[in-house]
Amino acid sequence: MAKVLISGGSGLIGKALTELLINKGHSVVHLGRKENLSNDIKCYRWDLNKKYIDERAFENVDVIVNLAGAGIADKRWTIERKKEILESRVISSKLLISEANKRLGQIKVFVGGSAIGFYGAVTTDKIYTENDLNGNDYMSDVCIKWENEYHQLNTNIRKVIIRTGVVLSKEAGALPKLITPIKFGIGAAVGSGKQIVPWIHINDIVSLFHEAICNERVNGIYNGVAPNPISNNELNKAIAKQLNKPYFMPNVPVAMLKLLLGEMAIMVTEGSVISAEKTSSIPFNFQFPKIEEALMDLLS
Repeated sequence: MAKVLISGGSGLIGKALTELLINKGHSVVHLGRKENLSNDIKCYRWDLNKKYIDERAFENVDVIVNLAGAGIADKRWTIERKKEILESRVISSKLLISEANKRLGQIKVFVGGSAIGFYGAVTTDKIYTENDLNGNDYMSDVCIKWENEYHQLNTNIRKVIIRTGVVLSKEAGALPKLITPIKFGIGAAVGSGKQIVPWIHINDIVSLFHEAICNERVNGIYNGVAPNPISNNELNKAIAKQLNKPYFMPNVPVAMLKLLLGEMAIMVTEGSVISAEKTSSIPFNFQFPKIEEALMDLLS
């Protein structure tokens, strides 16, 4: 059993991963802005601005999982917010990689979170694999700089980078936002509705992180998406069907989304197929490979 240090342990994936690891018999500690050593999951303090991490956080740790980063869709993308999104990922990764490299022989595995934003926000017929080059927009630039920090890890430490898609969970993230208008009978596709949503069930993404921690054959970059991608229109329609709600409203114009969300609108107006073939070949068995199964579990 491993002792796992998680940064971003209070986030959507971090909470679920912590629960899974504990249930599997591993021990877990967190890094956070405020120290809390009284809970069952001890949280040690770090300060990105001061480039400080409490050294005690690394005691007997075998595995580091980096999930730190300001929420991509939490606030409008002002200049300051975009800087925060970038620096919260790059600086946290740089700090953790530096600490891991100091502890050769102790740290066995480093699992770094990334995002499918690496490939760029575009709508094409192309299927993107882990071997494809990066895109050329803001989120792609963030992911490149994020992942470049991971590549500074000493080669004696096994490294896994997971490019996570749209995580579906009833607790937080995209799904509650999609459900709200559909519950009131005003759900609608965005733009053409043909753009792909590279989704994954919360249970599957945390299981993939667990696999990355425990399976010594897992090394390199993997896409954290389900093997059956769907369009924005298909996703909304499937949610409405699961909730037994009507689905007939006209599509939301892209111009309206851009007015409301600014540059961030591109996250929902564009999208292409991201391949899950490499992830499946680990082998990794998705518990929820199809959207109908995922929504039945999350919304029943």
